[in-house]
Amino acid sequence: MTRFTSSDAVLERMQRLHPKVIDLTLDRMGRCLASVGDPHLKQPPVIHVAGTNGKGSTQAMIRAGLEAAGQAVHAYTSPHLARFHERIRVAGELISEEALTEILDEVYEANGGETITYFEITTVAAFLAFARTRADWTLLEVGLGGRHDATNVIDHPKLTIITQIDLDHQQFLGETVADIAYQKAGIIKREVPVVVGPQHEEASDVIEAEAAKFGAPVIAHGQHWHVYEERGRLIYQDEAGLLDLPKPNLRGPHQYGNAGMAIAALRHLGFDDAACEAAVTQAHWPARMQRLKTGPLIDMAPDAELWLDGGHNPAAGAALAETLAELPPRPTHAICGMLSTKDVAGYMRELVSAVSDLHAIAIPGETATLPAEDTAAAAQRVGLAAQVSTSLEDALSDIVAADPTARVLICGSLYLAGVVLRENG
Repeated sequence: MTRFTSSDAVLERMQRLHPKVIDLTLDRMGRCLASVGDPHLKQPPVIHVAGTNGKGSTQAMIRAGLEAAGQAVHAYTSPHLARFHERIRVAGELISEEALTEILDEVYEANGGETITYFEITTVAAFLAFARTRADWTLLEVGLGGRHDATNVIDHPKLTIITQIDLDHQQFLGETVADIAYQKAGIIKREVPVVVGPQHEEASDVIEAEAAKFGAPVIAHGQHWHVYEERGRLIYQDEAGLLDLPKPNLRGPHQYGNAGMAIAALRHLGFDDAACEAAVTQAHWPARMQRLKTGPLIDMAPDAELWLDGGHNPAAGAALAETLAELPPRPTHAICGMLSTKDVAGYMRELVSAVSDLHAIAIPGETATLPAEDTAAAAQRVGLAAQVSTSLEDALSDIVAADPTARVLICGSLYLAGVVLRENG
């Protein structure tokens, strides 16, 4: 067997196995999984999470609650920000470089050069890593959609969760919220309960129809559980009673809904109030309105207030604007880079009332980046003052030259957030 020197080397070779980055089908997954002994059949109880926004935050909260209850948890997420290792957490720990290299190498060899996408083959590797280490739970986050996503090979999970559904990835999932909901609802399995977060009515209708088709009990926001903020506290209520908890440590009003889904899941699974409180107070999830406090960017602007957010669709833009509104009032200067595949105008429209001006940049190293000129033009079309900067550093320098104590928001893409986290240590 050929041995490569690092996980990066194997990942680079995996990217060449299929000409398309995204090609939604489960056929290749079945073949590749069989070649390494069907590790997806050897998982501890699975909690499968799909949705447009909030998947990562909700999963992080569930993991925090489970781990506080003494449970060992595997977790699979995507995309990564700084390093691929972030995608695979084995029994609570990020996979090591040595283990990742070995498992990727093994799956690459077993695949025998057959056509398979990068996400599919790396998902097989995650299943294999999980199957070889004891844990109490496996948390799976859908990559794209749900119905034909590579993670949707678990026939009988313990629980499924569908977070908020909105417009994103229309070129793959459909042009309407209902179309996208149909794809997300593909993770619903026969007689497996599904926790449903706050939804548009058209998404709720699709999810409920799919659940009825498979006899899957629905645990839905607004029907079976409620969550809201009251006097700086999180109030959750379902048929089992009321919980009065601290506010989520993940920032933003939208995190109350995510916390509600996590609590609904934990309560359904039989975990106590302490686990629910830990879910709310101990979860960590980078690049979701994250305050940067150390690193080279802080060295450049030691008196500035720097925030990082990876949201990239209109619903995420709305959530970001609501989060900024909770901060002490002051002008917010945005540094924004986006992918060409996103609804840039829709995202910008949500930020008009929340930021005073925008410095547009291209995302370093991303072939699908929107040119900075196009990002600035999109902002200007919706009434947001914008200018082009040649780099993140130049944009930050210009902002703090005018106001050393400025509030700066770096936003627009998880890929840009990844660049920031890597470069900022």
